[in-house]
Amino acid sequence: MDVLLNTFVVLFIVVDPVGLAPMFAALTQGGGRAYQRRMAFQGMALASGLLLAFFLIGDVVLSALGISLPAFRIAGGVLLFLLAIDMVFARQSGLRSTTVREQEEAVHKADISVFPLAFPLIAGPGALTTVLLMSSTAKDTAVSLGMLAILLLVLGITLLFLLSASVVLRWLGETGTNVVSRLLGLVLSALAVQYILDGVRVSFGLAGA
Repeated sequence: MDVLLNTFVVLFIVVDPVGLAPMFAALTQGGGRAYQRRMAFQGMALASGLLLAFFLIGDVVLSALGISLPAFRIAGGVLLFLLAIDMVFARQSGLRSTTVREQEEAVHKADISVFPLAFPLIAGPGALTTVLLMSSTAKDTAVSLGMLAILLLVLGITLLFLLSASVVLRWLGETGTNVVSRLLGLVLSALAVQYILDGVRVSFGLAGA
């Protein structure tokens, strides 16, 4: 149960539906309600397919590349820690947002569902890394099904936030969104350090491995 709760917390923070809603509202501004709904559903469908693919073939990918689980936990922990730093300082980077040039390109596109919504905003490097960690640490079928359910739950919550992006933006505003993001970033930083410690502990056969 603790593993599933930890997985939900990490994935929810990494996908960050609260912080994603204002960005989605800005990208679809002036497009009308029907356009926003279409982009939300299409983007979520594409991102879900990508994340599910990583979840289902995560072990195969790591084995094919000759990457051990402890090594991936350390690398994933470092990546998630960098993401947490961005969240704590309310700083946008390629890990959790789009670059300025990518934003400019998206403004001139009628369809933002693939880029930048599905990737990198929903299924970004942090989310893909988290999903790979989920799939590689599932010890049995029951845990795998539980993690799959958590993945679908987080994606469902994210879709709800996208569909109500204007409401979220009106309630929280930019300041409120940043406050929530900072708090979640603190939690994520601690979980990221734990990933790194677990990876080091197993790699060097330290006590408690």
